[in-house]
Amino acid sequence: MTHVAYLVSRYPAVSHAFIQREVLALRRAGVGVDTFSLHRADDADVLTDTDRAEREATYAIQPVRWPRLVADHVRAFLHSPARWLATLTHAVRAGRGLRGRVWQAFYFAEAIQLWAEMRRRGLAHVHVHFANPAADVAMLAARFGGDGWRWSLTLHGPAEFFDVPGNRLVEKFSSASFVACASDWARSQAMSLLPSSDWGHLLLIRGGVDTAAWRPAEVRSATGGLRVLNVGRLASVKGQALLIEAIAELERRGVPAHATIVGAGPERAALERKTEELGVGAHVELTGAVGQDRVRELYAWADVFCLPSFREGLPFVAIEALAMELPVVVTRIMGVPELIHDGVNGLLVAPGRVDELADALERLARDDDLRRALGKAGRAKVQRDYELSRLAVELRKAFEAQASAAVSTNR
Repeated sequence: MTHVAYLVSRYPAVSHAFIQREVLALRRAGVGVDTFSLHRADDADVLTDTDRAEREATYAIQPVRWPRLVADHVRAFLHSPARWLATLTHAVRAGRGLRGRVWQAFYFAEAIQLWAEMRRRGLAHVHVHFANPAADVAMLAARFGGDGWRWSLTLHGPAEFFDVPGNRLVEKFSSASFVACASDWARSQAMSLLPSSDWGHLLLIRGGVDTAAWRPAEVRSATGGLRVLNVGRLASVKGQALLIEAIAELERRGVPAHATIVGAGPERAALERKTEELGVGAHVELTGAVGQDRVRELYAWADVFCLPSFREGLPFVAIEALAMELPVVVTRIMGVPELIHDGVNGLLVAPGRVDELADALERLARDDDLRRALGKAGRAKVQRDYELSRLAVELRKAFEAQASAAVSTNR
């Protein structure tokens, strides 16, 4: 059986529930997955029994256990002093400025801990999501591990591409054994940074959901008021302020609507102030973060899912909504048009346009048949292209191919 490590900056995490679903799906598909986290998950991220079980089974590098840290580095140095020094030198030189070099030294310290624990477990392949510090740590651990060690990456975007040199994207894409791109858009961005001869290991492996678990609810008439759901981190990039403004506009048009905004983040206070300023406090609810079971209940409650983000690679929450046969209103940006075809399985609006957002919501509020048709087409799209079990099989094949390559290299 193929056995790999998964390294995440924080695991489990409410905002990255899709990673946990992927881990569980891989295990069901016959892949052994040991989870590692740079930081131990906070209690706020552990909202279900599954979350609690995953946190307990995950090896957390921080908070630092100094005796273990020192012992791991002594063991690594004795194992290969030349490679220990070469990896440290490589890490420090990769940093930009004094601060960047200090951070790279920290990543090296964590990479050796990861290498040591993986070695104790007989693992030699580590996979990460996002080209963030976890990718730096994984890349350094594989570099120190040497022959037979591999690391790989799932690329989502768009945040990684805002600082290509700072995130060392060219080095990461080149050194990874494969890059699983969650969308054509993400893959195209990676392709733009590499010579065409290196495109072969940029794989299109879309994320997904288990459509057996994410089942549709009955479509109701919206005569009692349109129920609008938004799920996501409360951050300015997610555009929840636009949704609140759209609800206020619907009220002015005489279209009754209620928005439930699910998530936690730095913009909560600002969003609460906006609801008060616009006089829609009775029509907007901010629930805070909730567990996956409660999220499914809210999808079943809603008439429409709305995601007015300014930047999105491929939003998993929209995939969840489609699987539940919810009509969706999403901004026409980046990878979103790969998932949502305007007028077919959802409605697309221009980013930043409250008028278009309100128009789309009003259209859905007044047309039960349209909501039903969009919802059915949305679920069919997910079943065809975003089924979690198929994602797990594609990833398993990628991991198996790397394991075979490692065996061949060591012969």
